Amino acid sequence: MSFKTITLAPDRLNRSELAVPGSQAKLFEKAAKSAADVIFLDLEDAVAPDDKPQARKNVIQAIGDIDWGRKVLSVRINGLDTHFMYRDVVDVLENASDRLDLIMIPKVGAAADVYALDMLCTQIETAKGRKKKVGFEIIIETALGMQNVSEIAAASPRNESLHFGVADYAASTRARTTSIGGANPNYAVLTDSNDQGSRDTHWGDMWHYATSRLVVASRANGLRAVDGPFGNFSDADGYISAARRAAVLGCEGKWAIHPSQIALANDVFSPSEKDVTQARRIVEAMKQAASEGKGAVSLDGRLIDYASIRQAEAMLEKARLIAAL
Repeated sequence: MSFKTITLAPDRLNRSELAVPGSQAKLFEKAAKSAADVIFLDLEDAVAPDDKPQARKNVIQAIGDIDWGRKVLSVRINGLDTHFMYRDVVDVLENASDRLDLIMIPKVGAAADVYALDMLCTQIETAKGRKKKVGFEIIIETALGMQNVSEIAAASPRNESLHFGVADYAASTRARTTSIGGANPNYAVLTDSNDQGSRDTHWGDMWHYATSRLVVASRANGLRAVDGPFGNFSDADGYISAARRAAVLGCEGKWAIHPSQIALANDVFSPSEKDVTQARRIVEAMKQAASEGKGAVSLDGRLIDYASIRQAEAMLEKARLIAAL
């Protein structure tokens, strides 16, 4: 391990993150009773410009009035390039209860964006005597943000997670797609002809690089990596496939833009009973190896070492958090 110590963000479950428009107050109670790990009340893209002042009032009232249970509660503010942003932050932090956990910052392009929000939040919290310091969720959804993702991830001790905003990222990079997330048949490899003269087409994941880069920046700075939206909420299989790809790369959760996607995300990003049992066996095997002065041991015909135990312990901790719900 490096001599540099990585400070880990608070250990929160982030398997599913439900988006709820701030202008749709009738949806708040349903969201609170859902199985989502995290809920973000949206003041940005899901709210029309004329509705933003009322949405802000709705959100402020709901934070204190609704029983959110043990859910992590976040508010997505408007972008720093809009005149809505400062009022979102000031009004929410000056008037909302301490039940608020996080602020989600959209379209972050540089570390200075995060620094600016940190300064503003710190001043408000100090002036108002807020007891709880809010954390930051950061959406990487532009070419500029992806270019600067490592610096952004390290920009504030408030940072807790990075999210991949695939729709705006596609627009920013001028990717040839109009869907929100998912695969594209044009991003494929055509094999050489076989003996019969036929060729096979193998689809690829056009978001692989972006997701992988976001995961590396997240983990290198102790943050959670979260995959963003999948637009076709009637395509459960497509959502599951996208979530599984993200999980393989190291994401620990995915957005749900529709309640039907919550259970899908929770299932994909929860360790199975088989996986948990195996993790426990690995921990026990390594304890036995350590008592015998060994740094590695064979289990079921496979070598396991201290890297294996770190993976197993992370899985067991997630299982513990899920069991505590």
